[in-house]
Amino acid sequence: MFEHRRQTLLPRRVFYARLGQAAMLGLAIITGSLLCGMAGYHFLEKLCWLDSFVNASMILSGMGPLAPLQTRVVKLFAGCYALFSGLAFLSSVGVVFAPVFHRFLHKFHLETKQSEKESK
Repeated sequence: MFEHRRQTLLPRRVFYARLGQAAMLGLAIITGSLLCGMAGYHFLEKLCWLDSFVNASMILSGMGPLAPLQTRVVKLFAGCYALFSGLAFLSSVGVVFAPVFHRFLHKFHLETKQSEKESK
């Protein structure tokens, strides 16, 4: 997916396009996670879609649900969804920052290789 260490650094325009694709993928991960949480609250706890959205987004952001949970099934769902949300959030951050981190390491590697050539 990314260029090899022996290849030149990508032009900024191509890098920004890659960064945009990564941001869209990160947004898709967050949106999919939010939709899963909304569906769980709507169908298991019988909350309206707006309340389901608020509860799912609160858990996804790490703050916790607003509505009191009534049944054991929903409590189990909320716990599993909270664990899943933490992983989904960290994964989306990793996906978004991967091109930036790769460019930094690639540029550092190219600079190191140039300084080695100059010292010889």
